Amino acid sequence: MTETQPSQTPLPQLQEARKDFLALVATLRPDLHRYCSRMVGSVIDGEDVVQETLARGYYELSALQNPPALRSWLFRIAHNRALDHLRRRRPTEPLDTQEDTADIDSDPNNLVPREQAITLAMARFLQLAPSQRSCVILKDVLDYSLEDISTSLDLSIAAVKAALHRGRTRLRTLPAPVEIDTEVSPTVHRYAQLFNARNWDAVRDMLIDDVKLEVLDATSRKGRNEVGVYFTRYANVPGWQMVPAILDGREGLAVLPTGSFVELTIQADRIAMIRDYFHIPYLTAECQPKIAC
Repeated sequence: MTETQPSQTPLPQLQEARKDFLALVATLRPDLHRYCSRMVGSVIDGEDVVQETLARGYYELSALQNPPALRSWLFRIAHNRALDHLRRRRPTEPLDTQEDTADIDSDPNNLVPREQAITLAMARFLQLAPSQRSCVILKDVLDYSLEDISTSLDLSIAAVKAALHRGRTRLRTLPAPVEIDTEVSPTVHRYAQLFNARNWDAVRDMLIDDVKLEVLDATSRKGRNEVGVYFTRYANVPGWQMVPAILDGREGLAVLPTGSFVELTIQADRIAMIRDYFHIPYLTAECQPKIAC
């Protein structure tokens, strides 16, 4: 949640309101992430969409006279944020190639088995038109009813059935995606070695002057001096180890034994940005970082 906060409200009240909202939506966040990551084809980009969804929901909720059904309302926001993300990433590509309006019966035997749907590579879902993708994810991954899908996506039951039929049929014909290996740079290996040695002065020397830090759901900082506080917090926690790893084609560090991920952006053999997902445990629940050799 990163949107600018209204200046007229005292900061402590804003912080308390934000805390209350995050507690309210905590149980929904793993499912929101499952949905968003499959909609955009990436667990990392999917979390960005979740963050945008929660920020939009937080500010819109206070303006509503009648509180909505939270789950379907947030999923509708998430759906629109995911489409916006896809438009920014692929602006020339149409988001839907056909109207899913035929009234096709939803036969339970035609479901993509839930275990299979959950483990399908994120990239497979990107081959579906967005309406088909949405319906298949909500039904076959998250086990939503047709009525709940209709409400969340603002589609008729007939359109949901048609999208499910076409999406499932398309998934069965798709080949498995080719996995592309991404190498971890020597800079990340050196950063991990220094981090594990708790050589904080040398770690700080690897940062560019205006390095950016984002610990999702916790803090954002900029500049070498400000970011330095981040390392001292790790210094006070025993028993961890940083291992060079790849997640979603992004290089960074797997934090053992927790399995969380720290994404690193490299600029001229220095660290330009750190994104730490320690507070987002569901990020790697279905897609584990690939440990680099």
